[in-house]
Amino acid sequence: MIPDRKDERLRMVETQLRARGLEDERVLAAMARVPRHLFVPDKGAALAYADEPLPIGRDQTISQPYIVAYMTEALRLGEGDKVLEIGTGSGYQTAVLAEVADEVWTVELVEELSLRAQARLEALGYDNIHFRVGDGSAGWPEAAPFDGILVTAAPESVPAALEQELAPDGRMIVPVGLGSQELVLIRRAGDSFRRQRLIGVRFVPLVRRGTREDGGPR
Repeated sequence: MIPDRKDERLRMVETQLRARGLEDERVLAAMARVPRHLFVPDKGAALAYADEPLPIGRDQTISQPYIVAYMTEALRLGEGDKVLEIGTGSGYQTAVLAEVADEVWTVELVEELSLRAQARLEALGYDNIHFRVGDGSAGWPEAAPFDGILVTAAPESVPAALEQELAPDGRMIVPVGLGSQELVLIRRAGDSFRRQRLIGVRFVPLVRRGTREDGGPR
């Protein structure tokens, strides 16, 4: 039997999240429910509830719990909201979003990671997540508009296509920059966009289809 490790999750919520100022109870409850240890490779399982990112293969990482909760809280998602995630990765952030939003659309460039995350999330019983393998910088236009967009890899600048897929009062959170990075919160008001710089972060770069890192068109 796989250990539940609920006590570790509850301790994580109290010491890493609530103690550092996060206060959205729906987000905190989601962080307490989602079994992070099932989203990391076996060799990293002992550190699953430590407040640090962990490698998941293909030069990608699972973000530290505080950043996952911080970014989710920043979107202020409510029941009935739909959200787009760019960069499925391990599927952990996806699961947290699926706990607080009505439906999640998630895009991952690396097919291996997408299929692995889909199998894991379906095994955990999530049925409100839509998966796509593709270039996340283009978003998911046919499913737009979205109440929230969360980007889990850093572009040099915010892709214009993603801004256009926000609902009229939607919010997007995205790490921006190639060297020094910061989280940027974007709020849409009609046809205008307001940007707010939040905190310094370090994410893997957002890789677009056809780049050398991608290995060319698939």
